[in-house]
Amino acid sequence: MSDGPGAAPSVDATDAEALQSELARSRQALRELSKVGMALMGERDPMSLFDLILTQARELTASDAGSLYLVEKSENGERLLHFIASHVGSLPDLPSLTFRLPLDPTSIAGYVATSAAPLVLDDVYHLPDAVPYAFNRAAFDEKHGYRAKSMLTVPMIDHRDTVVGVLQLINRKRDRHAVVRTEADAERWVLPYTDREVDIVGSLAGQAAVAIENGRLYQDIENLFAGFIKAAVTAIDRRDPTTSGHSVRVTELTCDMAQLVNDRTEGPFADIFFSDTEMKQLRYAGLLHDFGKVAVREEVLIKQNKLSPVLEAQVRGRFAQIRVLERMRAVEARALAIGEHGPDRAAPELERIEVELQERLARIETYWQAVQEANIPRVLDEDAAEILREIAACTFAGLDGEEHPYLTPLELHYLEIKRGSLDQDERLQIQSHVVHSYDFLVNIPWTEELSRVAEIVRGHHEKLDGSGYPDGVTGEQLPLETRIMTVCDVFDALTASDRPYKKAMPVEKALEILQWEADDGMLDPDVVALFRDSAVYRKVLEADWREF
Repeated sequence: MSDGPGAAPSVDATDAEALQSELARSRQALRELSKVGMALMGERDPMSLFDLILTQARELTASDAGSLYLVEKSENGERLLHFIASHVGSLPDLPSLTFRLPLDPTSIAGYVATSAAPLVLDDVYHLPDAVPYAFNRAAFDEKHGYRAKSMLTVPMIDHRDTVVGVLQLINRKRDRHAVVRTEADAERWVLPYTDREVDIVGSLAGQAAVAIENGRLYQDIENLFAGFIKAAVTAIDRRDPTTSGHSVRVTELTCDMAQLVNDRTEGPFADIFFSDTEMKQLRYAGLLHDFGKVAVREEVLIKQNKLSPVLEAQVRGRFAQIRVLERMRAVEARALAIGEHGPDRAAPELERIEVELQERLARIETYWQAVQEANIPRVLDEDAAEILREIAACTFAGLDGEEHPYLTPLELHYLEIKRGSLDQDERLQIQSHVVHSYDFLVNIPWTEELSRVAEIVRGHHEKLDGSGYPDGVTGEQLPLETRIMTVCDVFDALTASDRPYKKAMPVEKALEILQWEADDGMLDPDVVALFRDSAVYRKVLEADWREF
């Protein structure tokens, strides 16, 4: 039956089927592009991102090969094209290649990057004479036994209309599984790229450009934060130069221990694995675990002896004054003896005055030596404490005629410290650095993957039996990362050779102390065993970690 006037033209069944097929392909491509876009936005690792872009571009276009170039600046500011990633389906064992090209129209990728427009070539071996670019078949095809034919090269343009790279696809195939190595292979399997592939790849390239820029921004933020961490560690070291390198050493030990845990396939750590983000979180926690020391008074933080420098100078000056006064009194006594008896008859009296002076000076020197010994931060026995109390009970008449003690109550208080250089109040001030660290770190708007940095840091001076500080929590409340850091922190504090107030403890003795604390329920015995048996500590003992 013929169509009447004004009726729509008939559509051939074959044409309708072709249109339906093309519509289905377009819908599928849109779905795939949507999935690809979501995947691109979620990828943070640069090389994984480049691999994903190439994989999806080849998949969407049935291309045998693909390459990705990024626009970069050299050290002298010259803009270049960096060939950074490639896939060749017909050459699965091809090693990774990387090189740089001038950003100019002499290469196909350079031409597309400078023109900011896509380029479709049906056969790269047969280019028009007037084009500025060339294809160097010797650089790849002849070297690796390949035949590049059809090519689609698309600029990757970000939201600021800046070309950030070039996406290049080679050899669109009629059969995705076909291998293209020879001229005959190319003739049989390779198809030219059409407007459909240009549109699809153009859309993908736009998404890829934004993803790459996001990745670069993410990396810039990472670098910015790493710079902040470095500045923070530098600030800690400058506040207390005697422990310079401690934070870095503890970090290296802690992260190395975490890697050992990851490597375990049996034993107590067989089912534990720290992801890359958890390792990064642990590294940040290690570097910042002592940051709270910036809030501790410097005179306490760097206190090397029991007496502060001011008090030590005060005691030293007082003993010097006592010696001078004793000599002055001896001079006055000699003058009186000579005036009363005459030079000749005063000789016995003068000898007695000199003997008594030397006895008093010797006693003063004995006292001074006892004070100096007591000022050193080591265990004070009862005999030494008794001598200090004897010294504090002694007085001398000053030039003002008033009686003054050899040692004031405050000076005696510090000299009587039983162990170390800090009294209870100063020790609490030092211990408060953990809370200061936590308060500082908890106010940083960490990403979700780094949200436990402050938690890990807060517990690094806690003990499994609840005897630690600042909260006195027990083992059930301490994460494994904190337990590992605690062991590494204790070991470095014991063996560090950069503490002027104590000698570095031998490794064997430090390991013995760790084992004692593990046996007493203070440290995690499994962590201590792994630390000891792996000898992971050798790394920090053999290197200089003062430079971060």
